[in-house]
Order: sequence, then C-alpha cells, then structure tokens
Amino acid sequence: MKSKKSFMDSQVLFTLLSILIGFVIGAIMLLVAGISPGEAYGRLITGVFSKPKFIVWAIVYATPLIFTGLAVAFSFRTGVFNIGAEGQFVVGSIAACVVGIMVDVPAIIHIPLCFITAAAAGALWGILVGWLKVKFGINEVLSMIMFNWIAFYLSNYIVNIKIIHKEGGGEASKDILDSAKIILPPSITEKLGPSANLGILLAIAAAVAIWFLINKTTLGYQLRAVGFNKSAAEYGGISANRAVMTAMAISGALAGLGGAVQLMGMSMRISQFSGQEGYGFQGITVALIASSSPIGCIFAGLFYGGMKYGGSKLSLVNAPAEIVDIIMGCVIFFIAISHVLKNLLQKMSQKKEVRK
Repeated sequence: MKSKKSFMDSQVLFTLLSILIGFVIGAIMLLVAGISPGEAYGRLITGVFSKPKFIVWAIVYATPLIFTGLAVAFSFRTGVFNIGAEGQFVVGSIAACVVGIMVDVPAIIHIPLCFITAAAAGALWGILVGWLKVKFGINEVLSMIMFNWIAFYLSNYIVNIKIIHKEGGGEASKDILDSAKIILPPSITEKLGPSANLGILLAIAAAVAIWFLINKTTLGYQLRAVGFNKSAAEYGGISANRAVMTAMAISGALAGLGGAVQLMGMSMRISQFSGQEGYGFQGITVALIASSSPIGCIFAGLFYGGMKYGGSKLSLVNAPAEIVDIIMGCVIFFIAISHVLKNLLQKMSQKKEVRK
C-alpha cells in the first residue's frame, strides 16, 4: 500500500501522463487537418531512430537544451525564476565566438578558453539582474526580459564589427578557428555525421556537477534553504542576497556554456538574428518536464531534442512541423496542472480502497 501511494505521488508518473496526453491531443489536431496520426508519428519516430546519424543529430539538437534546462532548473531550485536564459545563452555564444575567431592558440588551450569566456559572460549577465534585484528591488523577471533583448541586439552589433564579420558578404560572423571546434575526429564523423561532437558529454558532466552541488554541498544547502523560505534562511544566518547573486551567476554560466556548445559543436559562426532563437525559453520547458531535477534535464533535453529533429521530417508526410510545438505546449500545460491530476487520481484510488 505504501509503495502504491508513493508511485501515485511520483512526479514522474504525471510527467509521463502529460506526455501521453500531449501526443493524444496532437493526434486529434492531425486528424482535424486530414493527416494520419499513425503516419505522422511514425515519421517522427523513424526520423530519429532509423539511422545512427539521425540519433546523433537529435543529440546535437538536445545538447544546448540540456544546458539551458539546467540553468532554469538550478534557478528554480534556489527560488529564482530565470526567464533570462535566452539572453545568457546569446552572450555566451557571442563571447565564445569572439575568442574562437580572435585567439589563435592550440586546441588544448583554445577550447577551454572559449568555454570559460562563455561561462563568464553568461554569469555576468545573470549577476547584473541579481544585483538589480538585491540593490534596487527590481523584479528579476522584468529585468531578464529586457536583458534578453539587450543580448539580442548586442550580438547583432558584434557580428557586424569588421574584424568579426564574415568576409565577402553574408549576415554572419566569420567561422571560428578549427582549434576552437569540439567536433569529433573525422574517423568518427564519417560514420556518425559531420556534427558529432563532445557537447553531450559536457552536458552530462554539468548535470552531474549541478546535482552534486545542490544535494551534497553546504552551498547547495544554503541555496535550497533560501529557495524554500527566504525569511527562515536569513534567520538561520544565511545571506539571502548573496544566495540570489550566486544562483544567478551559476545559472547564467550554465546557459552561457549552452551557447558555446551550440557554436563550437554545430553552427561554427553567429548569424545576425532576425528573431530570438528560443533556446532559453525551450530550456524552461526542459526544466519543467524534468521537475527541476538536474539529472532529469538530461532525459528531458534528449526528448525535446528528438522531438525537434524528428519534427523537421514531418514535411515528408505533409504534416506541419508545428505539431511538435502543439504537443510540447500540451505537455507543459498538463505538467503545470499536475497537482489537479494528482488529486483526482488519489481520490479515485481512495474510492477503490473504500469499495474493497
């Protein structure tokens, strides 16, 4: 009885149920559009799992989402809603791009230097918002939205600087040097595709490190304490303001690393934006699916990355790729109201026990 109750209370159950409901609603939408759900979902699955190269592409799509998901999840656990991961991702990528173009050193130095610069840029973007909140009481959500746009236009400005801009035209930066790329050796990329890179290993390492920080260190305990109850934490001698600044710095650094991985493992350059790319906002989805669990972000990011890549193949069966957005939106909606579903299931379970 006890184990059954713990399963009913498990957030994993409601996350899986929300995913199932999302696919059901997506199927209804496809039927309304006159498209076979079986054919569309079949293409979605085979578009990811039918070839090793497709799986690698799905992982490549997922990697930056794992980082931004970690950034959002970490801030959630410490009581801060980081809606600014988008801007932190952008400044991280542009910082790594500048170092990747301007600095010519061996790869063993160049790659870590790009990552350190990206993490520092993302952390700075987060600290600025944290400082505005602590110093002036400015709502961090409003600040982050504004900083997202500042990062957007700052990136476009830097891309168009003569020394950074691509030679011979094109609305993009130069390619980063080969010594700054994290692509796997040619003997591997010939089999797994040209974008097979080390990013997923870095994402897993980051997730494990954040899990350890949150659950096994004094700093993690202090940050979680502030997230649970700021007043009680301060009464216990923990500086809430310092905790907020620290949380924003770490969260921003994670998002910045996501931008660096996307640049160094896939795009190799920064294009001039016509609109926000959405990696930071998609990170919110990943964090919600993962229930703010760092390890859960790995699986949630892989799921979302697979959906994004598989969704790009739906045009082959004349199905709109936007169906993926509908499914993911429904998943998040039902996760958001999971407490309602939980109460309903618990009441149903109790009624059955009474009848017995």
